[in-house]
Amino acid sequence: MTQETGIYIFCSIQTEEKKELEPIEFEGETREVFTIHYKDAAMIAAEVPMKIYQPTRDNLMLHQKVISNVMETSDTVVPISFGNVFNSSEDVEVLIENLYPQLSKLFPEIKNKIEVGLKVVGKKEWLEEQVSQNEKMMKQKSKVSQKSKDAGYFDRIEIGEMARKFFTSLQDEVEQDIHEPLLKLSASAKANEPIGEKMLLNGAYLIDREKEEQFDKKVNELHDKWQDKVEFKYTGPWPAYNFINIKLKVEEPT
Repeated sequence: MTQETGIYIFCSIQTEEKKELEPIEFEGETREVFTIHYKDAAMIAAEVPMKIYQPTRDNLMLHQKVISNVMETSDTVVPISFGNVFNSSEDVEVLIENLYPQLSKLFPEIKNKIEVGLKVVGKKEWLEEQVSQNEKMMKQKSKVSQKSKDAGYFDRIEIGEMARKFFTSLQDEVEQDIHEPLLKLSASAKANEPIGEKMLLNGAYLIDREKEEQFDKKVNELHDKWQDKVEFKYTGPWPAYNFINIKLKVEEPT
C-alpha cells in the first residue's frame, strides 16, 4: 500500500520564476525541493509522507538547512515554522493567496536583510566579584548567616529581591553599552527575554547585508572591551525570525 504524500513548506520568497533547489534526504529518500506560486510570492516546498513530524534535532536541522540554502540565492526569505504539511500543491496555493496581503508588506521590509543574534552571558567569577563589591548585599548576607533558618526567612527574601534588582542593573548596563551601539547599525533590533540566571542580553538584530561586515566589526570591538567580564555567543545569518509574525491559519470564509 502506497503511503499518502503531502506538501511540506519551509519558507516563502518573492519571485515569479519557477525554481528547483538542491534535493534533500528526507525520511530515507532523496526528495526534490521546488516552488509553488501565487503572483510574485512563492513557497519553497517538498513532497513528503503525510504525517505529523516531530521537532527532533535532525528534522529541525534539515528544515533550517533548506532555508539557509534558499538564503544564498534569494534576498527576500520569509521563514515558515517547522512541521507544516498540506494535502496538495493546490492547498499551498490557497495558503499563499490568503497570506499574500501579509507577504506583500513583508517582502520590501526584509529585502536584502538578515538576522543575527547576540547572547551575552556573565562570567561566574566576574558576577561573584560584582556581588562582593555591593555593600548592602554583603551586609544582608552576613545578617542572614547569623540567624536561625526560620528567623532569617524574611531576610532571605530580601536578599533575593536585592539580588534581582542588582542583576537587573547589570542587564541595563549591558543593554546601554552593547545593545544600544548595535541598535544604531540595525534596521530593527529586539532585546528578548534573557534565558538562564547569568544571561545579561539576548539580542536579535535585523541588518542590511551590505552592513554585515561593519556590524561584525562592532561586535568584535565590544567583545574585546567586555571579554574579561562576559562571554559572547554571536549567531547567524538567519532569516528574520524575530521580526516576522506570519499567521499560517487560514480563516474560513464567513
